[in-house]
Amino acid sequence: MDSPVSPVSPLTVPDLADATELSCDVLVIGGGTAGTMAALTAAERGANVLLLEKAHVRHSGALAMGMDGVNNAVVPGRAEPDDYVAEITRANDGLVDQSTVRQTATRGFGMVQRLESYGVKFEKDEHGEYAVRQVHRSGSYVLPMPEGKDVKKVLYRQLRRREMRERIRIENRVMPVRVLTHPEDGRAVGAAGFHTRTGEFVVVRAGAVILATGPCGRLGLPASGYLYGTYENPTNAGDGYAMAYHAGAALTGIECFQINPLIKDYNGPACAYVANPFGGYQVNRHGERFVESDYWSGQMMAEFAAELASDRAPVYLKLSHLPEETIGAVESILHTTERPTRGTFHEGRGHDYRTHDIEMHISEIGLCGGHSASGVRVDSHARTTVPRLYAAGDLASVPHNYMIGAFVFGDLAGEDASRYTAYEGELDRGQLAAAHELVYRPLRHPEGPPQPQVEYKLRRFVNDYVAPPKTGAKLSLAVEAFDRMSEEIAGMGARTAHELMRCAEVSFIRDCAEMAARASLARTESRWGLYHERLDHPERDDAGWLHHLDLRKSPSGAMEFTARPVEPYLVPVPEFAPPGGPERHLGEVELVPVATAGPRDTAPAARPRTDAPAPVEAPAVASPHPRLLRLLSLVEESPDLDALGPYLDDEDPAVRAAAVTALGETAPTGTGPVLAARLRDDAPLVRAAASAALRELVEVLPAEPELGAGLREALAVPDAAVRSAALEVLRALRLGDAGLYGGALADATVEVRVQAVRALVSVDAVAELTVAAADPSREVRVAVARGLAAVRDPAPEPLGPLLDDPDPLVRGAALAALAGTGCPAEYAARAEAALGDPAWQVRSGAATALRAALAEPAVPALAKALADANADVRKAAVLSLLAHRADPEARTALAGASGDPDADVRAYAARAAR
Repeated sequence: MDSPVSPVSPLTVPDLADATELSCDVLVIGGGTAGTMAALTAAERGANVLLLEKAHVRHSGALAMGMDGVNNAVVPGRAEPDDYVAEITRANDGLVDQSTVRQTATRGFGMVQRLESYGVKFEKDEHGEYAVRQVHRSGSYVLPMPEGKDVKKVLYRQLRRREMRERIRIENRVMPVRVLTHPEDGRAVGAAGFHTRTGEFVVVRAGAVILATGPCGRLGLPASGYLYGTYENPTNAGDGYAMAYHAGAALTGIECFQINPLIKDYNGPACAYVANPFGGYQVNRHGERFVESDYWSGQMMAEFAAELASDRAPVYLKLSHLPEETIGAVESILHTTERPTRGTFHEGRGHDYRTHDIEMHISEIGLCGGHSASGVRVDSHARTTVPRLYAAGDLASVPHNYMIGAFVFGDLAGEDASRYTAYEGELDRGQLAAAHELVYRPLRHPEGPPQPQVEYKLRRFVNDYVAPPKTGAKLSLAVEAFDRMSEEIAGMGARTAHELMRCAEVSFIRDCAEMAARASLARTESRWGLYHERLDHPERDDAGWLHHLDLRKSPSGAMEFTARPVEPYLVPVPEFAPPGGPERHLGEVELVPVATAGPRDTAPAARPRTDAPAPVEAPAVASPHPRLLRLLSLVEESPDLDALGPYLDDEDPAVRAAAVTALGETAPTGTGPVLAARLRDDAPLVRAAASAALRELVEVLPAEPELGAGLREALAVPDAAVRSAALEVLRALRLGDAGLYGGALADATVEVRVQAVRALVSVDAVAELTVAAADPSREVRVAVARGLAAVRDPAPEPLGPLLDDPDPLVRGAALAALAGTGCPAEYAARAEAALGDPAWQVRSGAATALRAALAEPAVPALAKALADANADVRKAAVLSLLAHRADPEARTALAGASGDPDADVRAYAARAAR
């Protein structure tokens, strides 16, 4: 099926009888986050799995460029599953099947550990505990991933393990267009599609089908006008939404759009999830925090949109107030993992986080269960309403499911689907013929309108009529436009298999656009803030609409709706009381009359815009080295060390570096010592690759003496980046001691000395840390202050010299550390005095220190700090007063802070009433 074909060779319509037929127990459609996990789990349980991916599994899906962190890690001891379920219920305005959200809450930590066993690296503190951060005001769920750019590579390595290859067949470049169902009982029995390079028609028989195709990210048109410049992965064109709908499955919440804050003129996230734990935050042009809502939700986006529409706009992600070392840490994440082009974008404008805050805006609309609530309806085992059809990931309607939820539901789907064996009966010829026609009709009229032009027009209508704020009239115009465009889409022309893929995607986008418009018409209320804001129905109506809105394809082929009551909550949420009762069958939605404007009997004609951006000619790319090509081919076979040996010793540094990277992808037995040896390579390119691979694999490498010896030798390498990596891996694998780490405190490079401090914390070497408190670098002294609070038996006395440090950032860090070590009377007095320091960082640290002091004199001092001119100082004071809320004076002070001009201060103060 992988025979090459020229990308410009004209295709002819193949005969349906010549289709390539495949068979499997479990068919997984989509090789991204959920799909790879579903395939692995099903195979581990004995099923023969076929994984179809329209691109290439190695670099497909939303994880292809990596992930900077987990948004919903419910780590024992740091968060409770029930608290998370309640939080998601609130964020989704009560419209939640809590049984599905609870699966993510209860199984997510196990999934984090499973991913870690594969080699995915999550941030940990010096003692190996997960470094969960608090971003939401109500819980600590954010777990950074410092090497998150490698997640997909790690998953692909698991798929290509020898024992998995016996069970999992991967067919890249195969795009399904329809799920096949049994004509009598409607169960899923396979799929039909085509090869996106050769154009051959492909039919699959399966015992069960798992849809894992991602969201519909290519629905609205970005402000830039570029078809593929979307916030979400642009290859996610709603394939699974359309396939599920045409297979008869129920979809739900389709009126609840995904809208995100992003960088102005750059379709990538502003990444507040990354920046907030470092001290960044969202502000208007006056520098005022304005977000009142507690969770990343439609209500937050409504507040965002209102601020953008006011005279307080523009809106920014504020980083310029942070110290150099913090900005550098933020840059190291944002410019590599989340969007590698981000740094280039800012550089092109002459902007720097030290001098320019990041202007933010709002993304185009999309459909996504993982970030809002729209998707294929599933139960707590990822089953859809069609027997033996499953959905997982952003495609499934599990609100705010994010990456960990996608993995969890991929696992659930794979486990449940593995019970079934391949279907051996007859496939419905009518379904096959319809799928065949959908794929190949553009070849019958190659001179028809090109796909980019038609898609641009379709998505322009989405922006014009479907994007919030919504009205019945605009949504009705949208439905009419999408109906008209069905014929235009059917008339698109194509000559190549790649063009056929794009044409099929346009049909999926049109289906999703119609679903979004009709569902938005059917829900006659406003809910989820900006996600479903109806100007003609501005109020939320819990009595009538605290119901899921399910969408199905009726026997006549029309979209029909049902209002389904919310299941009784597993975790009570006082703000919402689901009314229960029977389902309400709503049938087809009624359009608002829009043929005339008022009493006039003719409508003005408008010529639809059909121009598309001119294509950009790709620059010429030099041919790769022949040995590199052979190496890349070899990697697909999961080579052992002997096979990679010649490439690791190649005279060309580029080949050696590629071999080291390949070693990191395959990780055969003996990988650790080999990588450690490459830390001493003559070529910087090779050393950098070895450092990256060791950091990536640190969770799966055995802590063997040979590896430890190699890392110790690397501490003498002149390359500071190598020494830093060696210390980090030695610490993580517990292969060093206080003597070794203490010696690194004499290193000439600050980054290495900071790693030495972290390593000393991991072995609770307080005496050596006290020596490091005299380091000439502020960054090291700040690390020492924080480290002294992180040792297993912290005490306040070693912080004494740092409390008198000449640098305000060090003094602030030392004071804040007292909240972890304890703050006895002597230090409490110093903290109280420090509330008058000229530097706000010191005052903030002092307020934090008083959290661990006795209520007297802490509470009176903190009450005074609520009048501080700096919002971060007031926020620290409120958080410390919450720790003293048993004191009546503290409660009085918190009540007064509920009227603070800063949104964060108000929100935290309000927690005292809970």
